[in-house]
Amino acid sequence: MHLEGGCYCGAVRYVADGDPMMQGQCHCRECQYITGGSANTFIAMPTGGFSYTKGQPKQFTRKDLERAVTREFCSECGTQLTTKVPGLPAVVVKVGTLDNPAQFHPQMAIFTCDKQEFHVIPGGIPTFEKLPGR
Repeated sequence: MHLEGGCYCGAVRYVADGDPMMQGQCHCRECQYITGGSANTFIAMPTGGFSYTKGQPKQFTRKDLERAVTREFCSECGTQLTTKVPGLPAVVVKVGTLDNPAQFHPQMAIFTCDKQEFHVIPGGIPTFEKLPGR
């Protein structure tokens, strides 16, 4: 799969190539903060196939968490672009930043233990209270 995308103001652009490792919705409370309240829709792409083609994002990692993720966003417009998880050889790309969001096909919903009443999960996809296999 070939993905292209960027932030709202156009200051940061990226490409991602490879077989998606996961496509889904994350309903965890942390993602709700990042999205403004809804589930986070994402495609996890192999790290080796991901690169920024214009600009560089600002990064944020919480210092008070043992396995904190690193979130990357545009320092100009604030668009959340990616998340990097320690030990995961993937870049978690935010679907809203894709030039063609129709490339997204959710395979699962995770962290449904934090799901809000107003979150919608497409019918027929597996749901997990935490991560699959845990």
